[in-house]
Amino acid sequence: MQHKLVDEKRWIGQKRFLHALNYCMLLPGPEAQQLAIYVGWLLNGTLGGLIAGTLFVLPGLIALLALSALYVGAGSTTVVAGLFAGLAPAVIAIVVHAVHRVGKRALFHPALVGLAVAAFLALTLFKVPFPLVILASGLVGWVLGRRIPAVQAGPKGHGDSSGAAPLISDDALHHEPPSGRRALRILLVGLAMWFVPVAIAAALFGRGSVFVDQGLFFSGAAVVTFGGAYAVLSYVAHQAVTVFGWLKAGEMVRGLALAETTPGPLIMVVLFVAFVGAYRHPGSLDPWVAAVLASLLVTWVTFVPCFLFIFLGAPYVERLRDNHHLSSALTGITAAVVGVIANLAVFFALHNLFDASRAVRWGPVHLDLPLLSSWDPVAFGITGLALTLIFWRGWSTLRTLGVCAGLGLIANLLT
Repeated sequence: MQHKLVDEKRWIGQKRFLHALNYCMLLPGPEAQQLAIYVGWLLNGTLGGLIAGTLFVLPGLIALLALSALYVGAGSTTVVAGLFAGLAPAVIAIVVHAVHRVGKRALFHPALVGLAVAAFLALTLFKVPFPLVILASGLVGWVLGRRIPAVQAGPKGHGDSSGAAPLISDDALHHEPPSGRRALRILLVGLAMWFVPVAIAAALFGRGSVFVDQGLFFSGAAVVTFGGAYAVLSYVAHQAVTVFGWLKAGEMVRGLALAETTPGPLIMVVLFVAFVGAYRHPGSLDPWVAAVLASLLVTWVTFVPCFLFIFLGAPYVERLRDNHHLSSALTGITAAVVGVIANLAVFFALHNLFDASRAVRWGPVHLDLPLLSSWDPVAFGITGLALTLIFWRGWSTLRTLGVCAGLGLIANLLT
């Protein structure tokens, strides 16, 4: 986005782009889509934000809807099963790479390394709820910012804030004076658009339907998704698999593999979760109809909050730019996200490299351990290859997924 918007098209200057990005990083939800909405708002007001945000997710929605239908309809065939046998181990390597990539940027002080480790242990050993980990990390980050100047200052070498002169000057960009009346109007309209579809589902299908459960759950997830899709997927995977039973543990990583191959934000994987869950719990509806309706509903409640947050907060963004307390809290959350993503890597590895596991409880410790005798040599081999291709050869995600999918297909055909 920076290359296209700042360097190539020169619609916006580098300083304004970084300013918008910093604000979006303060918000829960997919920051890439929020950034698209924000830039659209700067260029053409509310209509520009609506168009940019909608078109940013539409291709991914269509693509993942089709892939989810393919998985449900043909996932048990030899060819499709073989492709997923290669994709799932590759995703483990991709998540490990995400830990490394985010950690290099976020863990610039030993105190933040400790915070990341604490978040990982809280989720992996003690099963602390994800939202509580995020809130506690923000509080710890705020305290560290007050006590340790280096944490408040942030990492060194953020890069040059200069860049090509924009074709549209800062004075020509859209701006609105903040006001209480405007904020109230946007808040009421945004909340209505956010929750009315869930209320309609409750009225039509009952409070206990899968549509209401998914609508409410992913509405809540939309406000705790700090740190990007990899961070929240740990929370979504746990709830979708162990609490609601919408899909199996191994299927979560397959959904992520599909989302990795589609355009748009990675958090679109929630569509796959909704599709599979509603297909298996359709209620009185045809399973395919239920799956499509649930997918559209979950996509709606996941992305509508992004428009609300941007339109509501954009006029106040200048006041947030120099707020050191918020910056310190965000630093703590970002550090904890490294531990959260590491927990996701462990979850995926446990359920894809081994065929069976056992739960161990010792006081407050709740740990899932693999049965070593159930290890999958093909999955281990493909994971090792994917790690080599990504870290040593520097291959892209799509290229790595393609090779690993081919190997999984070959292995499945030979066995």
